Amino acid sequence: MNDPLGSGLVPSLAHPGGNVTGTSLMAPDLVGKQLEVLKEMVPKVSRVALLRNPANPASAQQLREAEAAARALGVRLQTLEARVPREIDGAFTAMTRERAGALVVLTDSIFTNQRRQIAELAAERRLPAVYGNPEHAEAGGLVAYGANFLDLERRAATYVDRLLKGAKPADLPIEQPSKFELIINLKAAKALGLTIPPSLLRRADQIID
Repeated sequence: MNDPLGSGLVPSLAHPGGNVTGTSLMAPDLVGKQLEVLKEMVPKVSRVALLRNPANPASAQQLREAEAAARALGVRLQTLEARVPREIDGAFTAMTRERAGALVVLTDSIFTNQRRQIAELAAERRLPAVYGNPEHAEAGGLVAYGANFLDLERRAATYVDRLLKGAKPADLPIEQPSKFELIINLKAAKALGLTIPPSLLRRADQIID
């Protein structure tokens, strides 16, 4: 999940206790990097919309990290909320009204489920957008930076193996990701009339044409 510690699910990553263990996406720690990538793509952007689901316990820490990163990068954040899919359209209307120049979509299952809708809305409003889940880029979003989901899933299988052999969840530390990936959708960039800096293309783990 995004942030098991910040969400209050466990008291410690090293000693989770109880009956819960697994892997973390480390989402709050990556929001700053996502903003850096966005600023590198759109250097002149001064106002960035941030879409969050306040019902997600991890979004509060993600927001704090985003605010700190925005201050460091000299951009102003416009925070918008959507708790359910039907509120996403209204959030994009507000972004347009407030003249946001780009968008950060925080990692959340609702936004992942509605990834095609969000990608289409961002394209319609000509908003360069960055996401934490690779599925967004695969669905037409501009760029994603975050944990490598496939690697986390492989590591989760080792937890299943250890539990079936008698290990207790309380004794298995929650692992944070060690592999990250940058995915750039060039088709989305061309539709926006955006030229991706060569330095960013060189760092990309996957380029979608």
